[in-house]
Amino acid sequence: MTQRVELATVMDRLAVDGLITEYAVAVDDGDWEAYRGLFTSDGRADYRSAGGIEGDAGQVAEWLAQTMELFPMRQHLIVNRQVRFGPLEHDIGDTAQVRADYVNPMRFAGHDGGSTAPDFVCGGRYDFALLRTDGGWRLRAVVVNEKWRRAPQSRPQPAAT
Repeated sequence: MTQRVELATVMDRLAVDGLITEYAVAVDDGDWEAYRGLFTSDGRADYRSAGGIEGDAGQVAEWLAQTMELFPMRQHLIVNRQVRFGPLEHDIGDTAQVRADYVNPMRFAGHDGGSTAPDFVCGGRYDFALLRTDGGWRLRAVVVNEKWRRAPQSRPQPAAT
């Protein structure tokens, strides 16, 4: 019995890790349909610490689609993932919390192609709340906690509060 529980935990961990990666890829590729599909029907995202909005996944996807037009090149890296599984009411293992750091280099639209350096880099921490659904793990909440940002030739700036 113990081996089955351990295997189930490993499989859940891989699925949760895959979902976080799908989130990063959807944002970086501007695939807003895929982004919406990563969330539960009541899923929400909060980008206010990075100067954005808070709302349901559809509202945030629309805002991201408009905002990310400013940055046609983006490649955010999500690292130092801490995963904790927890109960949903009385069913053990149906929720997960992920805290992970990110670094996000981006290039502004219309940038002259002479340099390969990003025009804008920011970093911080994500807090993800996940729920196991019939369709697999989905995001219930994403909270961005931007800690710094930098443009070329400038010092890191603290995040807006």
